Amino acid sequence: MAQANSNAGGVDNTYRRKWNREEYLERAREREQEEEEGHFKSKSKGPPVQRKPLKHRDFEVDLNSRLGKTQVVTPIAPLSQQAGYYCGVCECVVKDSANYLDHINGKKHQRALGMSMRVERASLQQVQERFEVLKKRKVTSGFTEQDLDARILKQQQEEEEQKRLRRERKREKKKEKAVEENAEEGDPDVAAMMGFGGFRASKK
Repeated sequence: MAQANSNAGGVDNTYRRKWNREEYLERAREREQEEEEGHFKSKSKGPPVQRKPLKHRDFEVDLNSRLGKTQVVTPIAPLSQQAGYYCGVCECVVKDSANYLDHINGKKHQRALGMSMRVERASLQQVQERFEVLKKRKVTSGFTEQDLDARILKQQQEEEEQKRLRRERKREKKKEKAVEENAEEGDPDVAAMMGFGGFRASKK
């Protein structure tokens, strides 16, 4: 029994990995120190970047050009040729239009364009200039209130015409149904086949 105990004490039969606590504690301290030094370095890189205020888009977002089209996608294809909406600024692919709009309106995309999410406050002169531009656009398009009234009247007339056509269709269907019912009730051949004198109830 004593011999077995001495053998058990001399042989490591636990098959478990042994960890040196002191070694790993030292490694953890070194890693924390490096992280702190790197954190302070990144903070003291230089002055903060001054970004431009947010501006409206001067182009129309294309969401419909690839709608309903079939595309073969391979694993080695570049990002711009993969299925979905490709953003060339951030070099990423977004799978659907809603997420693509969220992406191009989001902070990450705007920062990549060099803009912040703050909107520039418009001055009185800018507002007046904008009003002038809109007035000129209205004059050049030739759109007047009379045109608007004519369009509304035309639309109302079209709606009335559609309602009238629907009513006529319903009347025609009712007439056809009534004719069919009368024909079935008065058909002597069908009545003879079934052994009746007629389909109508006799009044006594």
